[in-house]
Amino acid sequence: MFRFAASDMLFAYLLVPALVALSWWAQTRMRRDLARFGDRGLLDRLTATVSRPGQRAKTVLLVSAVALVATALARPQFGTRVETIRREGQDIVIALDLSASMVAEDMTPNRLEKAKFAIADLIDRLQGDRVGLVAFAGEAFVQSPLTLDYGAATLFLNAMDPDMLSVQGTNIGQAIEVALDTFAETERRHRVLVVITDGEDHEGEVDAAVERALEAGVRIYAVGIGSAAGVPIPEIGGAGRAQGFKRDTDGTVVTTRLDEATLQSIATRTGGTYYRASPAGTELALLSEELTAGEGQEFEAEQVTLFDEQYQLFLGLALALLVAEVLVSDRRRVRIAWTGRFK
Repeated sequence: MFRFAASDMLFAYLLVPALVALSWWAQTRMRRDLARFGDRGLLDRLTATVSRPGQRAKTVLLVSAVALVATALARPQFGTRVETIRREGQDIVIALDLSASMVAEDMTPNRLEKAKFAIADLIDRLQGDRVGLVAFAGEAFVQSPLTLDYGAATLFLNAMDPDMLSVQGTNIGQAIEVALDTFAETERRHRVLVVITDGEDHEGEVDAAVERALEAGVRIYAVGIGSAAGVPIPEIGGAGRAQGFKRDTDGTVVTTRLDEATLQSIATRTGGTYYRASPAGTELALLSEELTAGEGQEFEAEQVTLFDEQYQLFLGLALALLVAEVLVSDRRRVRIAWTGRFK
C-alpha cells in the first residue's frame, strides 16, 4: 500500500509548473533582448559557445529535483508492518480538600492554589496512567472520572473551587469512600489514592474508610498542606478578595491548623507515604516522582498497521539531480571560437 502521510505538502508540486513557466519566460525575454541588441550574425558568433541542449538539461534537472523534494515533504510511505501497541499505567485518584480552611494563606498564594499547582504538575508527569479527581469538604463527589485525557483532567482541576460544595467541613472518610467507588476493576497493586488536605477531619468516618481501602488493596498517599501552628481563615467577599477573617458566633477569629497525625495514620496503614507540603514544594515533587515511577498494568492493547517512511529515497534522488545539474555545462567547445568576431 502506498500513501502520503503529509498530503497537504503535495501543493508544493505547484512550484514545478511555476519553475517551467519562469524558465521559458527568462529564455524568451533573453532572446528578444539579444535580437534588439545587434546584428543577428554577430550575436550568433558571440554566443557560439552557448549550449542550448546543456541549458535545457540543467533546467530539466533542477525542475525534477524540486519535484522530488516536494514528494519527500509529503512523506511517501509504502511497505507496512503490524505492531501491537500496549498502554500500561496505574489508576490514580486525587482527592482535593475544598473546605473553607483551604483558602488560608500560610502557603503562597493559599493552601488550595498551592495544592492545585502541585496536582497540575503531577498530571503533566503522567504517561499512560489514568487519573481521576474527587472534590470534598463536608461532602464529596467525583469531579473527573478516571481518564487518559490529561487536558480534560486539568480543565476540571482548574474549575475546582470551595463554592462548588454547599456543605462545609472536612469529611476525609467520605472522600476516601467516593474515591474508592471511582476505581475500575484493576489489579490491587495498581490503584493509588492521593488525599490533599489540611487534615482537620470533622466527621470521624476515617477509620471505616481506611479499612475499606485496605480490603480493596488501595494505597493512600496523604499530603498535608498548611501550618500546624494555626492561622486565621480569610473571609472571601463577592469580588473574590479577602475581607477580614472568619469569626465564630462569639466574634472570635477562627483558626485552622494542620492535623498531621491523622494523615500519617491513613498513609501508614495503607502502605502509602505521608508528605507535608512546604513553601518550596520539594515534597510534592518527590510525591510526583514516586507515583510516576510505580509499575503499571496493561489497560488496553491494539494492533496497528504502521507504514514505512520512504522520503529518504526521494531526497537522495533530488540531491543526486542537483549535483548533476552543477556538473552539466551549458557551454560547448568550439575549435575556432574567436576567429572573425571583431572584423
